Amino acid sequence: MKDFLDQNFLLQNKTAERLYHEFAKGMPIIDYHCHLDPEQMAANVNFRNLTEIWLKGDHYKWRAMRANGVNEAFITGDKSDWEKFEQWAATVPYTLRNPLYHWTHLELQRYFDVHDLLAPKTAKVIYDHCTEKLKTPEYSVQNLISKMNVEVICTTDDPIDTLEHHQLINKSKWNVKVFPAFRPDKAMNADDLKALNEYINKLESIVNIPIDSYKHYLTALKKRHDYFAENGCTISDHGLEQLYAEEFTSQEVAVIFDKIRLGKELQYTEVLKFKSAMLYEFALWDHEKGWVQQYHIGALRNNNSRAYREIGPDTGYDSMGDFSQAKALSRFLNKLDSTNQLAKTIIYNLNPADNELIATMTGNFNDGSVVGKIQFGSAWWFLDQKDGMTRQFNALSSMGLVSRLVGMLTDSRSFLSFPRHEYFRRLLCNLFGTDIENGELPNDIEWVGQIIKDICYYNAKNYFNF
Repeated sequence: MKDFLDQNFLLQNKTAERLYHEFAKGMPIIDYHCHLDPEQMAANVNFRNLTEIWLKGDHYKWRAMRANGVNEAFITGDKSDWEKFEQWAATVPYTLRNPLYHWTHLELQRYFDVHDLLAPKTAKVIYDHCTEKLKTPEYSVQNLISKMNVEVICTTDDPIDTLEHHQLINKSKWNVKVFPAFRPDKAMNADDLKALNEYINKLESIVNIPIDSYKHYLTALKKRHDYFAENGCTISDHGLEQLYAEEFTSQEVAVIFDKIRLGKELQYTEVLKFKSAMLYEFALWDHEKGWVQQYHIGALRNNNSRAYREIGPDTGYDSMGDFSQAKALSRFLNKLDSTNQLAKTIIYNLNPADNELIATMTGNFNDGSVVGKIQFGSAWWFLDQKDGMTRQFNALSSMGLVSRLVGMLTDSRSFLSFPRHEYFRRLLCNLFGTDIENGELPNDIEWVGQIIKDICYYNAKNYFNF
C-alpha cells in the first residue's frame, strides 16, 4: 500500500516515476490562461490569513461546502475568516475522491510544508501556521508565484481595462512575465441590452470618440485591441456556450447595432447575427497581429437565478451544458480558413461527450504552417481532474497528436493553484509510463522524456513565442 500523497503520488509504476522525476518535475510553468488579479501581483501583497488567499473567490470549494450543508453565511456571507475556514476544514474530509481533496493537500504541502490532513481537529494549528507564514515577505504574492517556478502568466482582461497594473509589473524587477489577454465577451453580449449599452458608453469615454454606429463601435474596439498589443498582449480569449457562425451582412449588423443603442428588443436571430459578426471581427484582428485565440465552450452559467440575484455571477452555480457544437464550430473555423485568416486557435471543451468531436474538428484545420496550429486545449474547469484530464489525453492521442499539446493552465483565481500543473504532469507521466510498461510504447526513455518536457513546457513556449 502506497502512502497518501507521497513523492510518487499518481505514478503507478517505475517508468512513470522516472518520467516525472527526471523530465517533468523541473520544467518551468507557463500559465497562459488564468484569472489572477494583476493589481495584487503589481502591489506584491501579503494576504492576511489562509481564508483570504484560499477561500475567497474559489467557487470549487464553495460548491463542496454547500453540498456538505454549510450555510451561505460561512461561504460568501459575513462570518469571520476563521469561522469560514473552520467550515471548510469540516468539509474537506467529505471531499474524498473529489479533486479538491488532492488539490487541498498538495497546496498545503507545496506552499506551507504542511503534511497533516486538514480536518476539524487539525484546523486551528494549520490555520495559524499558514497565516503566520503568509504575513512574512517570503509569502508575498510574487514570491508565492516564483516559489512554483512560474515563468509566464497570462491574465484575463476586458477591453476597457487600463492595464496599468501590467505596466507596473513590467517595469518592476520581478522575473516572472505577466501579459494581458483580450477577453471581449461583454462587448458582444446582446442578450442583455442594458448592460451592453452601459458597456458601450464606458468604451466611448475611454477611446474618446462617439459610438453612434456599428462602424464606430468596431473602430473603438480595434483601438483597444491595438492598445492591448502595445502592452504585450498576444492572446485573446472567449467564454462561450458555443461558437457563433450565423450568416450576416454588414448592413444587417449595422441595423441591429442601431436597435441596440435605441434599447429595442432584438429577435433571437438578430442576437446570433450580432454575436457572429463580432466574433468574426475579433478573429480577423487576432490573425492580423499573429495572436493566439482561445475559445472556452460548453458552460451553462448562472443556473440558479435566486443565487444570481443574491450573490452574483461566478459564485459556483455554473455547470456543463449540452450544446450542439460541431456545425457552428466547423462554419466558424472554415470561414476564417477559406481566406487564410485563421489564427492559431485553442478550443477548450467542457462536456466530455464532445471530446472526440473537438479532437477531430481541430484536425480539419491544421495546415502544416504551424506545429499544432489548431489545438484541443487541456481539460477545462469541471474536467481538470484525474478522469477528465486522462479522457482528454486519450481522445487527443487517438485522433490527433498529444505530443504537440501546449500543456496545462490553471484557469484559476487563486494564487495557490499552481500545483495543478504538477497534477497534470503526474497524470501525463503515468499514462506514458504505463504504456511503456505494457509494451504499447517503446522503452526509449530519452525520446519519451523529451515528449514529456515538450508537453509540459516547450510546446507552449514555442507556440506562444514567449
